[in-house]
Amino acid sequence: MFVDTAKVAVDAGRGGNGVVSFRHEIYIDKGGPDGGDGGRGGDVIFEADEGLNTLVDFRFNPILKAKPGGNGSKQNKRGKSGESLVVKVPVGTLVRRDGNILADFLVHKQQAVIAHGGDGGFGNAHFKSSTRQTPKFAETGEAGDSFEAELELKLLADVGLVGFPNAGKSTFLSIVSNARPEIADYQFTTLTPNLGVADIDDGSLLIADIPGLIEGASEGRGLGDTFLRHIERTAVLLHLIDAYSSDIVLSYKTIRNELTSYSQSLATRPEIIALTKCEGLDDEIIDMQIKAIKEIVGIDCQIYSISSQSGMQVKELLRGLRNEVVAERARVAEELTNTDKGIHVIALDESQHQLAWKVQRDETDGASTYTVRGKKIEKFAARTNFEQFQAVNRLRDIMNKMGITHELKRRGAEGNSIIKIGMAEFTLLEQRDR
Repeated sequence: MFVDTAKVAVDAGRGGNGVVSFRHEIYIDKGGPDGGDGGRGGDVIFEADEGLNTLVDFRFNPILKAKPGGNGSKQNKRGKSGESLVVKVPVGTLVRRDGNILADFLVHKQQAVIAHGGDGGFGNAHFKSSTRQTPKFAETGEAGDSFEAELELKLLADVGLVGFPNAGKSTFLSIVSNARPEIADYQFTTLTPNLGVADIDDGSLLIADIPGLIEGASEGRGLGDTFLRHIERTAVLLHLIDAYSSDIVLSYKTIRNELTSYSQSLATRPEIIALTKCEGLDDEIIDMQIKAIKEIVGIDCQIYSISSQSGMQVKELLRGLRNEVVAERARVAEELTNTDKGIHVIALDESQHQLAWKVQRDETDGASTYTVRGKKIEKFAARTNFEQFQAVNRLRDIMNKMGITHELKRRGAEGNSIIKIGMAEFTLLEQRDR
């Protein structure tokens, strides 16, 4: 079953909790803190596998979850890191989160971390200092990344076959390669893309055949808009046209219009044209059809008259395709080489971004609550164990050092005011040991 889109829930492992522990050994009075840190949660890692060609497995396994990190223990023992989950995907898979591309798998064995595991919480041994001899608190583990990932498969091929249904694409692919697409004398025989490897001289070509296009395919008619993505990455387009077409120029223009409507990049992709089913036609008719096409595409365009059944000009076509593919790959490589630094991404400096925070005051039933947002302070709050008053006091100290407490008080917050950071709620008033 061919499936080229899927949505999956991705859950990286939560970090393990730090532990509160003190040394209790014979002859050692009042042993210091020795609580270990929690282990890091496992990542969710995707790996490209050239042996796969469909995303069907994700339809039946829509939840991808890595292992959590282990909790720390006494004697400063760190918890075990959670095992990462390695997920195999077909070469050509795009992974998006909220429409943004996380990874694009172009080669076999390529890996990318899609979701990062949470950091483990610090044990109480981490917080020992000259002024804090017996810390009775530890951090909780941080939650790992959790979101819905959108997967899209775009086949990677050298040549993409385009043309109307019954133009002879599947027959051509079956003759020149090891592919065995379904072939019949009716439209839309091909319902899923097919890949085949065609050997020619001392090289080969990877050819993709997609279901036939019709007028309006780019707007959703027929099957074409569903599978046009699979020729977006091909180096060269092979446009097959039935030589028996009553208006060969219209046939050509219709397909070209659909390609242009779908993607401007496809409109500029190198193209070779082949008239199919030419074994029963006179040379005069074939020449007339070729002349009609050249009047709109120009004399420089390569046009072949072929017969898949008899093998007429098939090898010549494959050689022409291979030369065009080599030239296009070289052009793209040179273009990338001449690009100094690639795509420039405008972003805030990471250190400034992490220190940024803001305070929002809300009124509910006459009572004020204060919400604090910011990447760094939310991370501290997420790792705070709110059942340990010393841990909460440490969070208050951090807020004070970052200037958040000053801003809260400036906005009217008092000791008993409710402060919200992430999922946590607490007050500004410090608690004391009883």
